[in-house]
Amino acid sequence: MQSEIDKQTMAKAYARWAPVYDLVFGAVFERGRTASIEAAEQACPSGGRILDVGVGTGISLPDYSRSNRVVGVDYSEPMLRKAQERVVEQKLENIETLAVMDAKHLGFPDAFFDVVVAQYVITAVPEPEATLDEFARVLKPGGEIVLVNHIGAETGLRRAFEQWFSPVARRLGWRPEFPWARLAQWAERTEGVHLIERRPMPPLGHFSLIRFGKTLGVAATAGASRAVRG
Repeated sequence: MQSEIDKQTMAKAYARWAPVYDLVFGAVFERGRTASIEAAEQACPSGGRILDVGVGTGISLPDYSRSNRVVGVDYSEPMLRKAQERVVEQKLENIETLAVMDAKHLGFPDAFFDVVVAQYVITAVPEPEATLDEFARVLKPGGEIVLVNHIGAETGLRRAFEQWFSPVARRLGWRPEFPWARLAQWAERTEGVHLIERRPMPPLGHFSLIRFGKTLGVAATAGASRAVRG
């Protein structure tokens, strides 16, 4: 599929961004980061465990409550080195671990986390649906998946621009034309997963906060979803 992104492209892109990521994107993504952390902590019991996928340079880590335990993973080792420096410098003792990991192959047991957070990640990974399957697998029943991301426009000038810009964006590790329908269809066909909220975020609604819940009593959903896709 033309809109897909390969792992090598993604790794190279984020290695390039690592030294300047906070400076370039810190302010632009701040509202989304704050909103996703607030949503995650509302869904997480005190002392619960949160998985931050695509933690990058760790710019969001100081914003988590010290009462919750946080695990951060990212595909980019240069990004994670910056995150580890931040954890040490700011003495973030609630950060349990940071690990280089493929979001589609998370090295955690089933039902291990109370909340899974992915900020500006799901439209950048090579296989979004398989990645969401993994989020659902490691999530406890009753927990939430919290995403914040750019979702492609369905009509108008912004859609035309996104389609035109997409070949360049993919080389940078982005997929600006990513349609909402892919996320909606994933939730519809994945047993035990339901949409809780889709909320536009500033600037100008270009980003969305999206929350999926995992039904109590559902132990794992990845296998069923993958079987449907074949």
